Order: sequence, then C-alpha cells, then structure tokens
Amino acid sequence: MVDRDPSRSRDRPGSVEARDFVAVDTVDDGDIPSESFDGVAMPSLRAMLGVPALHLFSRAGSALDVAHGLALHGAPHGTLVLADAQTHGRGRGGKHWASPPGTGLWMTLIARPGRPDVIRILTIRLGLAAAAAVEPFAAGPVQIKWPNDLYTGGGKLAGVLVEARWRGATPEWLAIGAGVNVIAPAGAPNAAGLRAGTNRVTVLAALIPALVGAAARTGETLDDIEMLEYVQRDLAVGRSATQPARGTVLGITPSAELLMATDAGAIAIGSGSLVLSEEL
Repeated sequence: MVDRDPSRSRDRPGSVEARDFVAVDTVDDGDIPSESFDGVAMPSLRAMLGVPALHLFSRAGSALDVAHGLALHGAPHGTLVLADAQTHGRGRGGKHWASPPGTGLWMTLIARPGRPDVIRILTIRLGLAAAAAVEPFAAGPVQIKWPNDLYTGGGKLAGVLVEARWRGATPEWLAIGAGVNVIAPAGAPNAAGLRAGTNRVTVLAALIPALVGAAARTGETLDDIEMLEYVQRDLAVGRSATQPARGTVLGITPSAELLMATDAGAIAIGSGSLVLSEEL
C-alpha cells in the first residue's frame, strides 16, 4: 500500500510525514474486518465516539494503510479505523510498533484539513490532547517527548503519527495514527501501560473526541495555553541529547520546533526524532 522509497516521498515542513500512495483496495487480503470491539457493536460504538464512519478489524496489517486506502476512495473527514491487532503497525520513521490483540488501542483518524498552515504543529496538538485524555487511566502523569511520544513512569505509553497525502501544495488528507498500550507489551522493558483493568472502550470514549477536537483547531502556532501545557508535560527539557542535534533540550517554540542549546548556540529544529543521551 505504501511507497517506502524515500526518494519518492515529498517532504513538507514540520513533523508530519509525507508519503505517496497508489490506488489500491481499501482492505488487504490479510485484514480481518469485525462487527464489534470488546463486545460493543459497531453502530453503538460509532454513535458513542461521534464519528461519521467506523471501520473495525480484528486484525489489520496497519490501520494507517487501511485509512489511506479509505481516504483515497472518498472516506469523509472524521472516519475512524480501529484494529484489535496489527501485524505491521508502525511508528515514526517506519519503526515497528508492537500491536498484539487485546492489549492496546491501534487506530487512525482521517482528517481533511481546510488550511495547510496548521499541519506543522498538529502532532504537538494531538499529543497534548491525547496526554490529557489518557492520563486519568494512567498510574501517574503523562509526559510528552518531542515530537510524538507519550510516556508515563519512565516508559513509553503511546505514540501519535501523522501522515499527509498532498496534491501539489495542498494536503488532500491526513491519516492521524495513534497507538496506546493499555497493557505494556511483554519483552519491552521501556514500555508502559495503563492501570490494570482499564476498559479499552472507556479510553476510546475519552481519546477520540480529544483527537478530533485537536485536529479541528485552526491556529497556525501554539497559543499561550498550549505552550504552558507542553511545558508542564515536557519529558526532555534540561536533558542532553544526541539527535537531532548534540546538546541540551530547552523546550519547543510556538511553531512546534525543538529548541536546543548546542556548542554553536541555541537552535530550533523542525523535524527529526529526539534521542536522549541516556537512551543510548
């Protein structure tokens, strides 16, 4: 479904990943559709979440890929793809995201933005919204690691990934992917989950409206309230990093750029992944 040749991807400013997609069927041969999620029938769940269309899978290769196929065929803004398991779930930079059945929320929202100038900061807005939505179900505060990871108790809890499909200089649609570990995956010592016994549908009911609301915001820079929220959740501020530059993390700018102190002075970085020195 996805053209993974980097030479054919069209990069755009900010932390949104741009990929080219070809016309394909919306469901892969290995995808298994479902009529319910955790015992809640699709029509009831769609009404509960307030989305115009809902596509459920007991197993999907990637919810992101399914969403891109649906968007290509005209799926409306707000369409949600939700899978109980993914065989090829991915995070930023194509990294594999473990998505076993019954352990998490693996989903993608389709958005059709009216203005391209809000896309640059969208990942941060979505991260702030997701952190606030899932924190009541976590054992402790939820922090954000620039640009798209959520942490709690020192472990990675969730990630948000936005992929754009462009027509010239105009975004045709966005696929907003989110993965939340309700149960920390086995064999991943740096992963975290939500409190034991957390109901996945209850988390969805808090998370989806929050993401939809964040995606609908129109300001092209983070406002004072968003900046304060980020400061309160910033995992990396004051820590040393080796990527995307070597130095100390100072925070972010209102344009959602990472601000770092380096030997050459303070710099603002608009794309890349943050690697802290203690993670090596």
